Amino acid sequence: MSRQIDKTAGELPASTAPEIFIEHLTFGHADQPLFKDFTFTVAAGQWTCLLGPSGCGKSTLLRLISGSLTQGVAGRIQFAGQLRRRGQVAWMAQKDLLLPWLSVLENVLLGARLRGTLSAGRRQRALKLLEGVGLGDHSQAFPDSLSGGMRQRAALLRTLMEERPVILMDEPFSALDALTRLKLQNLAAGLVRGATVLLVTHDPWEALRIGHRIYIMKERPVRLSRVFQPPGAPPRAPDREEIASMYAQLLAHLVEKRN
Repeated sequence: MSRQIDKTAGELPASTAPEIFIEHLTFGHADQPLFKDFTFTVAAGQWTCLLGPSGCGKSTLLRLISGSLTQGVAGRIQFAGQLRRRGQVAWMAQKDLLLPWLSVLENVLLGARLRGTLSAGRRQRALKLLEGVGLGDHSQAFPDSLSGGMRQRAALLRTLMEERPVILMDEPFSALDALTRLKLQNLAAGLVRGATVLLVTHDPWEALRIGHRIYIMKERPVRLSRVFQPPGAPPRAPDREEIASMYAQLLAHLVEKRN
């Protein structure tokens, strides 16, 4: 991944990225709801990171925002004041979910093909991005011939090619080795600049490197910590004194028991 990436090819104008308003959300069992009267705003055009223990509702919140969970939901989730979410959200999961019978290039272009919007221009853009992340020589390869890091790079570009103003990420880098994870964090921070990104992670360092705002979720029902706002623009160097100090604060909140 040493090649220079044309970052403007993947950036979204901040004006197109909506704020997400979650108002009085209630979801879960009536006697023990996961969310109860939960209100939260995801800032437009920034990375918002959610930390918290397994099972506290982080992934469920992503599903609620995406609209894939609708039964038994009370309250409102609005994108810049609009209830409709269709066509605005791209999803990147922990697993790359590449289709094994399609080449890397075909996987990256899958969304456009399914929508009938595939064009020569989109194909050229995909090839340019693949070249920029070191996958230019593997555009015709099939996923089973790639390393885990290469597959995640392809999955990231597939997400980017959706050109959605809202990107939901559910621990997309957690299964990678430390060096590959670092490189993909850097790549993601540049290529989705301008989108409204909500990232679920278990890694405080990851949140501190690429998040504009960080919250810790507590269970049940879900509540959020105060917002942590790391200094400087992402991706940040984790050895900065301010980042190390905030890391200690995040850990303290993560292990804090609810009264």
